[in-house]
Amino acid sequence: MAWILLILAGFGEVLGVAGINKLNQRKDIVSFSLLFGGFILSFVLLSIAMESISMGTAYAIWTGIGTVGSALVGMILYGESREWRRILFIAMVLSAAVGLKLIA
Repeated sequence: MAWILLILAGFGEVLGVAGINKLNQRKDIVSFSLLFGGFILSFVLLSIAMESISMGTAYAIWTGIGTVGSALVGMILYGESREWRRILFIAMVLSAAVGLKLIA
């Protein structure tokens, strides 16, 4: 259950980062709600997950999901670069997170 919460915390992180980008484009209640709601959800779920997953592993997985998810959202929704080298390094971050799960 803790791993599911950790994954959901990572998705909350992605929502919070998307809220930052949306806030830079337009300062409205939706942008602020996405920013604060995403980060609050993320931190609460991360805190709960860390009750049974070690801090180092939980934080590495959480930031990995946030990094990969934010990069993918940027590419899909905001037209950011889809260069093969960028995708390669995103895949490396993702594989490192999977590796941590396998040994944790």
